[in-house]
Amino acid sequence: MAHQITIVLGHPDPDERRLCRALANAYAEGARAAGHEVAMFDLAHLEVPLLRTQQEFEHGSVPPTLRPAQEAILASQHLVLVFPLWLGTMPALVKAFLEQVIRPGVAFTNEANSFPKGLLSGRSARVVVTMGMPVLAYRWWFMGHGLKALERSILRFAGIRPIRESFFGMVEAASDAKRKGWLAQMRGLGAKGI
Repeated sequence: MAHQITIVLGHPDPDERRLCRALANAYAEGARAAGHEVAMFDLAHLEVPLLRTQQEFEHGSVPPTLRPAQEAILASQHLVLVFPLWLGTMPALVKAFLEQVIRPGVAFTNEANSFPKGLLSGRSARVVVTMGMPVLAYRWWFMGHGLKALERSILRFAGIRPIRESFFGMVEAASDAKRKGWLAQMRGLGAKGI
């Protein structure tokens, strides 16, 4: 069954040679070849302003540059976030983007005297992360805290589940053959829409 898929490429560097860009493109290729509808947003080429007040977060409007991304997320069944691990978590640009598009009234309820309820149920997600360290070191030594916060406090909070992960470690040392394998893996995941 074909899905609508939204891919958010969150590497702040617009350099076309970035592995994150290649992974996002490979996922999109696989998805499109399998008949899925894909919308892709490259944050390196979008203006993503910072939110500075609770008032702005709760009652402000999404900037026009980000409205198409928010609409695509609302229309899709699957969200793919691709970014490098920076200081143990997502780059600030990705967090700023999520704060803009995952808002009260859109992604979760914000009623007085009640715990918020996620409004994005029925959607799944994949978090794709590149890192300079071995994946096992991040998972076991650092316990993946930065990404657990993204999954629990943003995606699951908004009702998105299941959330799957694809981690790629030691990327600077990876051989061409290993990188080709990673791209093939992403094409396969895109074809399945997961």
